[in-house]
Amino acid sequence: MKGPLFYSKILLFGEYGIIQDSKGLSIPYNFYKGALKTDENPSTHAIASNKSLQKFTVYLDNLQKEQPELVTFNLEALNNDIANGMYFDSSIPQGYGVGSSGALVAAIYDKYATTKITVLENLTRDKLLQLKGVFSQMESFFHGRSSGLDPLNSYLSLPILINSKDNIEPTGIPSQSTQGKGAVFLIDSGIVGETAPMVSIFMENLKDNGFRKMLKSQFIKYTDACVDNFLHGDMKSLFANTKKLSKVVLNHFKPMIPEQFHQIWQQGIESNDYYLKLCGSGGGGYILGFTEDLEKAKESLKDYKLEISL
Repeated sequence: MKGPLFYSKILLFGEYGIIQDSKGLSIPYNFYKGALKTDENPSTHAIASNKSLQKFTVYLDNLQKEQPELVTFNLEALNNDIANGMYFDSSIPQGYGVGSSGALVAAIYDKYATTKITVLENLTRDKLLQLKGVFSQMESFFHGRSSGLDPLNSYLSLPILINSKDNIEPTGIPSQSTQGKGAVFLIDSGIVGETAPMVSIFMENLKDNGFRKMLKSQFIKYTDACVDNFLHGDMKSLFANTKKLSKVVLNHFKPMIPEQFHQIWQQGIESNDYYLKLCGSGGGGYILGFTEDLEKAKESLKDYKLEISL
């Protein structure tokens, strides 16, 4: 038994900002994927995943009892499959900001939700918000708090534009020139990040008036500009605004950047060879990079392994 594939995602722009109603842009990242599977000779990973699914099922049972109008599942089928050793076979690294729990949530919803919204129907804004709400509640099992965007991206396998909390839509991204030198890339920090502690730091910082002002006047302003630049294919403005965003993150989100990356973060801003930003909540996992000249960036970051995502 093997279910359909669900892909990882990259939130190109909007990390932390979307909590405060900034724009955001999330895209599927097909390099990593996962599927529900059953094997006759399960590995230790499969056994651990199966145990995790058992706990998740208890959570889903409570969720549908508390909010039956939100979502219901065929729990009998789910429990039977788990009893037969079902697990989530995934290449998506956990704690890397690319949506490992989001893909699992999408797979469970796709297979076991009894009245699901399918990707084949006309996805109105209301339906998208309904899906996001369901996924937010489901994924909260893993993070304590979830926007629901990661599972939504994985489920639809489409780029998603977040205009505000109550306004999201599927979008297209400009076609990439094969002759172009620019690229979006990922750097592996070698550290597993945890979402909940990073979000706690951010929520604590929000109590400070100066931080809230900076968020609105700089962080959200540049995030919104980057989303617009990217979608309109205005690469010159995109890199100018990404540089500003990179600076703001280095100055005001230092706890979310692993310490050994502070120097190369600054180096990118000074040299203009590349600009770095958080991938998801930070604290480890991947770091996202933007460059107008990939060969230059590779040379400057020759001690690091770059994965090209766009």
